[in-house]
Amino acid sequence: MPMVTKRTYKTRKAKRADEPSSHIIPGPVSDDALNLFKLDPENRHEAKRIAEYVEWQCAKDKEKVTYIEKIKTENVLGGNYDCWHVRTDKEDHWVITNPTNLYTHKMFPSLDYTLSFHIGLMARLQSKRKGASDERVGDLLVAAFRRWRQAAEALDAGTESEDMQAVGMRCRECLIAFVRSAARPGMVPTGDVAPKGADFIHWSELIADAVAAGSRMAEVRGYLKASARTTWQMASWLTHSANAIRYDGMLVVDATYAVLNTYGAALLRYDRPTADRCSRCNSIKIRIVDDAEFDSGSAIVCEGCGAIEDATEAVKDSD
Repeated sequence: MPMVTKRTYKTRKAKRADEPSSHIIPGPVSDDALNLFKLDPENRHEAKRIAEYVEWQCAKDKEKVTYIEKIKTENVLGGNYDCWHVRTDKEDHWVITNPTNLYTHKMFPSLDYTLSFHIGLMARLQSKRKGASDERVGDLLVAAFRRWRQAAEALDAGTESEDMQAVGMRCRECLIAFVRSAARPGMVPTGDVAPKGADFIHWSELIADAVAAGSRMAEVRGYLKASARTTWQMASWLTHSANAIRYDGMLVVDATYAVLNTYGAALLRYDRPTADRCSRCNSIKIRIVDDAEFDSGSAIVCEGCGAIEDATEAVKDSD
């Protein structure tokens, strides 16, 4: 009969919690390292703008942006919504544009849900009359758009003819504020006397001659002058119309808004001229941004091919 041997089993000694391990799980990559390996240099100007927006919105908590990344661009009903993931030294946020708004991950953990919420919210806000469609135009004509918003609010709250007359008066004040903001002494021809500050029609004509000069801009110049004159006349008519109805107020408010936007766009080009097309791909999807890396302090960024060039040199090349 064979001998049966007794097996012995060694029990592994439990490792102490403070004992070093040969298996190391790496920690998360730092935000500084992530920023170094992002392959989207063409978005750096937009990323800078988004980062500044977040720090401005979070100024009360003194948050500083440590990481920023563009996740995607969603096209919905003809509108493009850029979606950004922004991390600060305190928490994570979603930033969605058109117009730009901030959402914390704590309240909105899903980007798709946040985008749906954003589009719905913006649709409701845009159903009310707001300021300039281009933020740069709004910055240029702050006083005029402030008075325009007052006229739009008066229209929304108005119920009687007297309220519509007050809307007309506010639109007149808005147009006068516009010419006072936009007029430049150099727009007055040599030897002519400058119009009075409240002479909207003559100032609007001088401004149109300056911002849309040349034979190529003749149609634009004519449109600016005609729309300004007609809008001023309608606002004056509404101010003195004892039988005005709500639709009359809507017409004048919307016409005033159009004048501010069209003249504002022409003024932007007049004050800060830029090339019309990208010198590399011939695209018109270009914009001007501040950039200290160039001697002029500004650059032309092409959204088509990502080219970046000095704004002054671009203007020279296009002449």
